[in-house]
Amino acid sequence: MAAPAALQRSVVAPAGRHTASVVFLHGSGDTGQGARTWIKQILNQDMAFQHIKVIYPTAPARPYTPMKGALSTVWFDRYKISNDCPEHIETIDSMCRGLTDLINDEIKNGIAKNRILVGGFSMGGGMAMHLAYRFHRDVAGVFALSSFLNKESAVYRALNRKEGVLPELFQCHGTADELVLCSWGEETNKMLKSLGVSTSLRIFPNLNHELSRTEIEELKSWIVKKLPIEVAKTNE
Repeated sequence: MAAPAALQRSVVAPAGRHTASVVFLHGSGDTGQGARTWIKQILNQDMAFQHIKVIYPTAPARPYTPMKGALSTVWFDRYKISNDCPEHIETIDSMCRGLTDLINDEIKNGIAKNRILVGGFSMGGGMAMHLAYRFHRDVAGVFALSSFLNKESAVYRALNRKEGVLPELFQCHGTADELVLCSWGEETNKMLKSLGVSTSLRIFPNLNHELSRTEIEELKSWIVKKLPIEVAKTNE
């Protein structure tokens, strides 16, 4: 089988020395550039850091069942947008391989695995949880904004095998979300916590399936807490 093509990516370079990276995965039907532009509109500037590179990859277009098989830039297929159906594990796993290549690119650039954060919005957050908790438990942390995992998720099964320290999860959800219900996010958080993940969940009253400025500012603070500036080593 041919190796997956490298994912297109939009990158916000750090202002100073690059010592950490954040991978931000967009929601279904969006692009990396689209997610970056959306955040830029909310903040009136890029989500940028002194030492952290922010990478917004774009999912390859694939037939998407909830859109009657029309092509869409989605990280994986779904039988339906619901938390009580089986996961489309074949497409999830194939995308985990593509995103592993992206993580490996950062490692080749000299970034330690524990200096890489993965996360995203909606489907992107779901994808990040699969990526980190099933395949890359040595990343610095995971964030999931307006996201959920299915009730019988492969993530839960993987975490039942207690192995080592798990990345911390930063989760946000709006109470007015009609696409991904807030209760699905809460249930995901509760399950992950019961399986040993250190989690935080911020609930935003009246927020729909969208991002807010407060949420992005809190995410930025959390990112800097997980990926602090490293003091440059001198050879004196």
